[in-house]
Amino acid sequence: MSRESEYTLKPFTGCDAAEVAVLQRCCWVPEAVLNDTLNIPALHESVDDVLRWPESWETLCLRNGGRLVGAVRGQTTRDGSWEIGRLMVAPDLASQGLGRWLLRAGERLAPDETTRFVLFTGVKSERNIRIYQQAGYEICEPPSTNSEHIAGTVFLARPAPRPRAAASST
Repeated sequence: MSRESEYTLKPFTGCDAAEVAVLQRCCWVPEAVLNDTLNIPALHESVDDVLRWPESWETLCLRNGGRLVGAVRGQTTRDGSWEIGRLMVAPDLASQGLGRWLLRAGERLAPDETTRFVLFTGVKSERNIRIYQQAGYEICEPPSTNSEHIAGTVFLARPAPRPRAAASST
């Protein structure tokens, strides 16, 4: 992304919750239409639900000036993978590289010992799947430990870079 200086990426705070909840709906309504389902957790989260994210997720918010234009969150799963979730970019800013930038930022939140990154999207979300595959993700079986797996989703994963601690000892 060539305009990184126009954007500010900061950790989520409670002050971001209402805007994140609205942005989620803006981003996931088209996904619901595309995938012919309203069974998308992001569409049903309240501001209070978003306020609880820090209990289990590390979240970043992307702003352009005062406007929230994107977000991404990540958490360690029971199998030790780093799950990327709620990757969102304001629809009017799609196709400008912000999603790819947020994906990498979400990956950088992972602990050093992470061995793979996982995420999921709608099975009919061909654009999302293509973007994730271009970033090195491959379609895989859903982890048995994922509690948010819903019908009509596809899981993708990619190996994480070697842990920094191990890389520096060689």
